[in-house]
Amino acid sequence: MSKVLIACGGTGGHLAPGIAVAEILQERGHDCLLLISEKQVDSALVMKYEHLSFKKMPGRAFAGGFLARLAFSVSLLSALRYARKLVRQESPDLILLFGGFVSLALGIVGRLSKVPLVIHEANAVPGRAVRLLKHLADRIYLPEGVRLKGIEPARLRFLGYPVRREIKHILKAEAWKKLDIQVPQKLLVVIGGSQGAQALNDWVAQHFEMMSRRGISVYCVTGLSQSREGSVHKIGEGGSDCSMTMVPFSDRMGHVISAADLVISRAGAGSIAEIIRCRVPSILIPYPYAADDHQRANARIHEQHGAGMVMAQKDLNRLWLEVEELIFNDWLLAKFKSNLERLDRFESGERIAADLEKLCAAYRENRSEKLEGFAV
Repeated sequence: MSKVLIACGGTGGHLAPGIAVAEILQERGHDCLLLISEKQVDSALVMKYEHLSFKKMPGRAFAGGFLARLAFSVSLLSALRYARKLVRQESPDLILLFGGFVSLALGIVGRLSKVPLVIHEANAVPGRAVRLLKHLADRIYLPEGVRLKGIEPARLRFLGYPVRREIKHILKAEAWKKLDIQVPQKLLVVIGGSQGAQALNDWVAQHFEMMSRRGISVYCVTGLSQSREGSVHKIGEGGSDCSMTMVPFSDRMGHVISAADLVISRAGAGSIAEIIRCRVPSILIPYPYAADDHQRANARIHEQHGAGMVMAQKDLNRLWLEVEELIFNDWLLAKFKSNLERLDRFESGERIAADLEKLCAAYRENRSEKLEGFAV
């Protein structure tokens, strides 16, 4: 049995794949400890995973002006002290990092402690933490087609994004039942990512009248920071009862996405991976202020695969026309679904877990040889 430390906090896009890999490793008999941030979104996401072990790690993102960066530096020192103590206590066989500020301190301490270091990058444009730590890593997992300058191919693997097992495609009628909603005609699902999206929430509220006239119901995950909740009903075409349901958070995203005829979503790697797994056509609206504009790069790749469409947030005035045209175009929706099925070609989590096991075994063998040599 190996001990693996997994740094995966900060956003849902980092935390969800960490959970996915941890569940597989735990099933295979390994011991995992997941390091998350102190943010509200992390606490909400982990509530249902009582079978996994979590610890909150200090730290904050590197962003903002002088004072914010000074605060980051202070928090990094605190995180380094925490990580040093943690690595000494846990004596891990491997450290797995999913990017973000939670990864930085643990990655530095792990390399200084000579523990095998593995990094997973989910986005089409590698993040700042990954770029800073890439030369310290024994293995780096990247999306297909993405490269890292200065890293030899032997250290790279292209194994995709691990999706939690509960995220899976189910029939729309079954998903409606699980969400306790009725959909007389079409359902549009709107997702702003783990942080929420004010612009998308406002768009839903402003356009529900028009959508209901066309027989379109809406289910919108607003984000914890938005705190919008409730349902509104309007009579649509042919006397149908169309509803607009707003929830700040859902721990049943597989049901939410599977319920949809069409999804409008931000373009984080996690959201896209779950959309692919549930095989629902989408219109992606990249967050325009994402670091290195990585969401736009993610969205463009998804569109190039013929799995959905992309629209810039500045063009939201055209979004209703695109929704109205696409959600009733059964031929095009079917084409998107076929391409989505093609993209969901293997279980990334299983492949990553198998590779991690090999790295742990090699580390234990090497450590044993060194101990034997020291004894002699």
